[in-house]
Amino acid sequence: MKKLLMGNQAIALGAMHAGVSLVSGYPGTPSTEVLETVARNNDGSIYVEWSVNEKVALEVAAGAAYTGARALVTMKQVGLNVASDPLMSLAYIGVKGGMVVLVADDPGPISSQTEQDTRRFASYAKIPVLDPTSPQEAYEMIGEAFALSERLGTPVLFRPTTRVCHACQDVEVLENPQVSGDFRFEKDSKWVIFPRLSYQNHIKLEERAVQLSREFSAYPRNAVTGSGRRGVVASGVSYAYAMETLSQMPGEAKLMKLATAYPFPEDLALRFLEGLDEVLVMEELDPVIEDQLTLLCGKAFRKVVIHGKRDGFLPHAGEYSVELLRDAIDRFLHIPVASAPPTAPPPSLPIRPPVLCAGCPHRASFYAVKQAMKGQRAIFCGDIGCYTLGNAQPLDMVDTCLCMGAGITMAQGLARMEKGAHTISFTGDSTFFHTGIPGVINAVYNQHDMTLVILDNATTAMTGHQPHPGIGTTMMREVSTKVDIAAVLRACGVEHVATVDPLDLPAAIDAVKAAVAHHGVSAVIFRSPCIAVTKPGKPVAITDRCVGCQRCIREIGCPALTWADGRVFVDESLCTGCGLCTQLCPTHAIEGGACHA
Repeated sequence: MKKLLMGNQAIALGAMHAGVSLVSGYPGTPSTEVLETVARNNDGSIYVEWSVNEKVALEVAAGAAYTGARALVTMKQVGLNVASDPLMSLAYIGVKGGMVVLVADDPGPISSQTEQDTRRFASYAKIPVLDPTSPQEAYEMIGEAFALSERLGTPVLFRPTTRVCHACQDVEVLENPQVSGDFRFEKDSKWVIFPRLSYQNHIKLEERAVQLSREFSAYPRNAVTGSGRRGVVASGVSYAYAMETLSQMPGEAKLMKLATAYPFPEDLALRFLEGLDEVLVMEELDPVIEDQLTLLCGKAFRKVVIHGKRDGFLPHAGEYSVELLRDAIDRFLHIPVASAPPTAPPPSLPIRPPVLCAGCPHRASFYAVKQAMKGQRAIFCGDIGCYTLGNAQPLDMVDTCLCMGAGITMAQGLARMEKGAHTISFTGDSTFFHTGIPGVINAVYNQHDMTLVILDNATTAMTGHQPHPGIGTTMMREVSTKVDIAAVLRACGVEHVATVDPLDLPAAIDAVKAAVAHHGVSAVIFRSPCIAVTKPGKPVAITDRCVGCQRCIREIGCPALTWADGRVFVDESLCTGCGLCTQLCPTHAIEGGACHA
């Protein structure tokens, strides 16, 4: 039967229909909906969990795969950095059941810190990678990935990009998923990694790559069509874009679709290169296929000119579009661009920088810290999450932001080098569990002087409000032990820990001042639920006492407050009644809301 599915939904159903028994991961756009779809369609026979980070998720999945079960682990491309340690060793050790590591790449990037290409990691780790071009192919290919993993006894990388993950298509799916069986771990010395075993397995990995190159040359999802003296190679969603253009000009070019960048199918590529003078390679992010073709032409003494990123024919950065690749194909095939009558340029769209939601408790937290540190030298280290938006004006409270958990540890290095400056790190509740705890332990052990501000909004907000250990519910809808952040901090040796509602502005400011005055590691937990998962209150109102000073607008930047016709207005469709603005108005002209003053 056919269903209209998002690519991530198709991947999830494909994994279920392939008999997956365990799915673990950490939320990260554009991968998040895969695990959520399995959980939503799960009758309880498949174990599903949001792990505390990607490393843990991969190790949980590996344990399941050791028993012979099929396991899927999901993450985005930067999550693979966190999971790389166990994955590199797992490539040498291998697995018993099928294990697929889904890593969603984010060309653009649309919602990421980097544009790194997972296909490079595949060759680095010496494990195969599959690159689907559409939701339908992703649905079918995920099952093939499990089968390949089981046959080879290795994890397999599955690399959908944003436009495959979030595109929608009528997908032909099976009616019923496969039923998981009983699994058992068989004790064997091969599961214990030692240098001698690694050396022997490294030899096998290199031999396997040569064999897989031949197999992938016959893999049905790799194909060569068309004819001519010029050729186009495309992978991922770029293939769909190329097909859309080339279908309108039959016979103009030879086309190779490549779904396996590593191991590179050299035999197929040599057949494709036969009789060609020039080739255009269309792939998002790194020139992985382009470099392999260039190397192959050198090895095989083929005089073929390869165009792509290396010669500037296509851009290195950013995601591709139909329009961009259509223009590239036209230039490559020397097709003149039809002249069109001049038209008036469209009006420029307004610039809308991302901002914290109206009523977001993080705004109150940042403002409280800003007020507490007035007149003092302070460095504010941010982290990955909604609170990264604290860098925007007028708050301007994020001086550094590197990767998950780095705010806590970077603050320690800054404090050691810049004497006299207060270093304050911001992190979220989910990020604290992800990679924050080791940084806290490091700070206590090495006697760093810093203040940790944890913005606890009781959810993993930026990726869609997934649960985490501090909430007390799991992805399997089970009630679990709620891990208390304050108790964890104290157990790590943090002596000064305060918990306060950031919307109680005077108390919040006092809590920050007391924490900063403490010598050593101190912590303030600002606890207030995300406005997207709580019921908004009644909007505030502006009274006649307003003198138009605009302090409420200038200092907190709430999108619900606007200035027009010489006065402040409240957008009642946005205002949640958090009451922060009522506490800073000098004339008490703002009334209502959940005011704590």
